[in-house]
Amino acid sequence: MSMFHNGMAGAALAGATWVKASASDALNDCVELTRLDENEIGVRNSRFPEGPVLVFTRSEIDAFLQGATSGDFHSMTV
Repeated sequence: MSMFHNGMAGAALAGATWVKASASDALNDCVELTRLDENEIGVRNSRFPEGPVLVFTRSEIDAFLQGATSGDFHSMTV
């Protein structure tokens, strides 16, 4: 059973190495990811680094990235 769960505090992942997209700016517009274990990825909002972390499997992240790359979410932008 995984020791990671959705909504856990970012502070609970003190040793995590967070990565953000190069398109992010220094203050805002940043979603960060970290590898939690072999099959799980943590996602957080960089404006609230101590806030909740969402936990996804690698296959869930892969499916999201495929959808984003193919334009599935374009209708959601303002």
